[in-house]
Amino acid sequence: MDRIAVSLEGRPYDVLIEQGLIGKAGELLAPYARSGRLLIVTDTHVGQHVLPIFAASLQEAGLSYAAHLLPAGEGAKSWAELERLVDWLLAEHVERSDHIVALGGGVVGDITGFAAHIVKRGCHFVQVPTTLLAQVDSSVGGKTAINSSAGKNLVGAFHQPALVLIDPDVLDTLPRRELGAGYAEVVKYGLIDAPEFFDWCEANIDAFLAGDAEARRYAIARSVDAKARIVAADEKELTGVRALLNLGHTFGHALEAETGYSDKLLHGEGVAAGMALAFRYSVRRGHCPAGDAERVAAHLEKAGLPTTLRSAQVDTNGENLVDHMLHDKKKSGGTLPFLLANGIGQTFLAKDVDLEDVAAFLNEERDR
Repeated sequence: MDRIAVSLEGRPYDVLIEQGLIGKAGELLAPYARSGRLLIVTDTHVGQHVLPIFAASLQEAGLSYAAHLLPAGEGAKSWAELERLVDWLLAEHVERSDHIVALGGGVVGDITGFAAHIVKRGCHFVQVPTTLLAQVDSSVGGKTAINSSAGKNLVGAFHQPALVLIDPDVLDTLPRRELGAGYAEVVKYGLIDAPEFFDWCEANIDAFLAGDAEARRYAIARSVDAKARIVAADEKELTGVRALLNLGHTFGHALEAETGYSDKLLHGEGVAAGMALAFRYSVRRGHCPAGDAERVAAHLEKAGLPTTLRSAQVDTNGENLVDHMLHDKKKSGGTLPFLLANGIGQTFLAKDVDLEDVAAFLNEERDR
């Protein structure tokens, strides 16, 4: 078992990674179950494929549970589903000492964590991520949120989990497209500040996507360790260190908004296209060698991910995409910082980006 500590002062927690962990989750969660009972939040897809194994492990440990099913997909991160979830928690007599279990992907983790933050002025929660994207990114670090009509993740809070349990075996239940979308977040850690990890990704992508257990375990552990290090250094994005984790997200969220946060473009696919755009825009500004941008795009394309507006199925002008960016929660003092790169593994935060130039760049990108 890999045990990675997220070293936050006063609120440290562990991320446990092991094949088959879902099957023995009960013994690990027993200390977190008030009166031997857990409240589980999942979605209709995970409820069919993973919940039965998870529930069996709870029963073997002598635990009981109640489960709330969200609809699968990004649409569940809504005011309506948040209200329904909170009402269910209250009907189940949730207490502040309870640990609510988020069993699912990033959507389940985000809305469950936010509900745990607000119900009865704060309950505990545990993350059991079942998608690659959630395992390597959203389950660690305490960002919780729902979407609103104005944009993605604009209503939320920082609320750290008490424990994260990661079972790489559940990735076998994912459609190939979902696996690829999560892989974009794995690659991101190499692009931020670890060029040797990007080299590893290039050398091991085929084994990873084919289901090689050791490749998946290493990639997940390396990604979680990187995120834990960054979160410990800057939990709430006050110094700019944690902002590096948003590489590709400013462009990506705009693409997601343009496609209506639908299955037309999954979050990880938006991030992949966003990273490719960020590297090409860095070339435009004279920061990054063109060869590095081409190398990034080629690797993402090998994973089956979009790297252009056309492959992301976005057909609009740059002005519309920039308008989506103006709702970005990272905007401060009227300016929007961008994550750009001097090269692979050399990401930096640029606060002098002209949005008119971004729009012009995106208009040129329409023809790529």
